[in-house]
Amino acid sequence: MKLHTFWRSSAAYRVRIALGWKGLPYDSLSRHLGRGEQSAPEFTTLNPHGLVPFLEDGEFALGQSLAIIEYLDETHPEPPLLPSSAQERAQVRATALAIACDIHPLNNLRVLQYLRSQLGQDTAGVETWYRHWIATGFRGLEAMALRQSLSGRCLYGDTVTLADVCLVPQMYNARRFQTDLSSFPTLVAIDAALRELPAFVGAAPEVQPDAE
Repeated sequence: MKLHTFWRSSAAYRVRIALGWKGLPYDSLSRHLGRGEQSAPEFTTLNPHGLVPFLEDGEFALGQSLAIIEYLDETHPEPPLLPSSAQERAQVRATALAIACDIHPLNNLRVLQYLRSQLGQDTAGVETWYRHWIATGFRGLEAMALRQSLSGRCLYGDTVTLADVCLVPQMYNARRFQTDLSSFPTLVAIDAALRELPAFVGAAPEVQPDAE
């Protein structure tokens, strides 16, 4: 497998965690987002959206982190990232989507660049925006964690799921932008526990080949 990635992309971080959780080897192909390498013709020919992550598995190729992770879970089912029952899977997906759809898109690189270049926001304004939407999303996520976590070490139940794969990169982003996390002790505790697991350690941005 080949993964088009960028060390600080939280969406690519999710896929790296999933690949590590499944024990799947892959070649890492860096697309430096800050230099616009994701817009190079040789990449947009593969992925017209010009975004990472993008997975090549032989002749099959796929974008969108959650779609990639579910593809990996279906093609390599052990250890699973989704529960066995339909209701539990739906709950896990809802939790993951609260991060991937409600929090992350408001704060991804394209949005932050637009705030600076087109709307004239300075660094302080951009970071205020970022922290506001993180905190807004985390309030709901903290409540979900209190309701759904059985062990205090995972977002749902007592085993690692797709929801956890989404949480850790978002927590990384929150710390990067110095978000006050004191109101979210359950998320902080779960994140700390998850980051001790080998799959999460190996996927961390700072240990990637293209880390700066």
